Amino acid sequence: MRILTFLFGLLFIFPVCAQVKTTTKPIESRAFRKAIRSAQRYVDSLRVKQDIPGISVCVGSASGILWAEGFGYADLENLQPVTIHSKFRLGSVSKSLTSFAIGRLVEDGKLDPDVPVQQYVPAFPTKKYPITPRQLATHTAGIRHYQDNDPIACPVRYPSVHDGLGIFSNDSLLFRPGTAYGYSTYGYSLLSAVIEGASHTDYLSFMKKVVFDPLDMTSTGADYSDSLVSGRVRFYEHSKTKLVNAAMVDNSYKWAGGGLLSTPSDLVKFGRGLLNHTTLRPETIAMLLKPQLLADGTNTYYGMGWRIGTDSMKKPIIHHGGSIDGGRTFLLIYPDEKLVVAFTANMSGVNINLPEAQTIAQFFLATNQ
Repeated sequence: MRILTFLFGLLFIFPVCAQVKTTTKPIESRAFRKAIRSAQRYVDSLRVKQDIPGISVCVGSASGILWAEGFGYADLENLQPVTIHSKFRLGSVSKSLTSFAIGRLVEDGKLDPDVPVQQYVPAFPTKKYPITPRQLATHTAGIRHYQDNDPIACPVRYPSVHDGLGIFSNDSLLFRPGTAYGYSTYGYSLLSAVIEGASHTDYLSFMKKVVFDPLDMTSTGADYSDSLVSGRVRFYEHSKTKLVNAAMVDNSYKWAGGGLLSTPSDLVKFGRGLLNHTTLRPETIAMLLKPQLLADGTNTYYGMGWRIGTDSMKKPIIHHGGSIDGGRTFLLIYPDEKLVVAFTANMSGVNINLPEAQTIAQFFLATNQ
């Protein structure tokens, strides 16, 4: 009995190192069996090396999901494993999802991306220079990013998108719009107000109607702090000596730029929607993925909610990462090879970036060669 008690105690001391996995049956599993085994070993090594409580991964093609699997724990206190249905914070990958809403409004003739934002958000203060929705989506509007004195460290519930704009709406622009690139989640908060003004629908309802439901993204929605959310993981961070719960946050001020929850499987569905032009026309997708050029001709390598570039083998890629309290997400798409890779983790400061996503992709791309 004493031995059993000791072993049970070890689970609480070293829960992250336990081999806990959940998976789903992939399509074409025989063809990709070697790639899946290589990817499993690689993800396990990332999790153990970085002491990450839980990771979820999905890889898909234009025809469907090739592999989806959970590693480690969604909830360390209760030893609940990550499953393919566990919901993680997306952070700035929310911006990529928001871009589809912009595309839909442009297609429907309800939004002109190149007019002043006051056409859709009349209450937003006029600045020294006009700001357009396109500039907000491409981070060239001059809207600032976070500051240390912003009221976001302590949980504050903003009842509406417009209430959240008060954090930054009276601040001056950092530069003349179109002349520089300045990453700004607040720019996407304003963009969500533009979406509401153009659609006459609240942002979250519009996203569900035109993005989540059409792409069967049934596990994607807002990271509500004041409600129970089925399947939501617990969030963690490292203190100096141990793993602890991440600080409480309320993301209601930034749904569009960093406040959504989802699963890698849903993100792959989203990527497949982009590859297959499921909900948007090819010319609309091309608009979203066109890198913005500054006034002096400098290429920002950022479209509307997407980073545009090439991998280590010079293959075209589109991607976005998200870092947030208690979470890390990365979404990578190879448009020519029709491959999508999505990672999520429930810990702050996780080193899962473009190189790690490319490594997973290469296991599957090698199978197709």
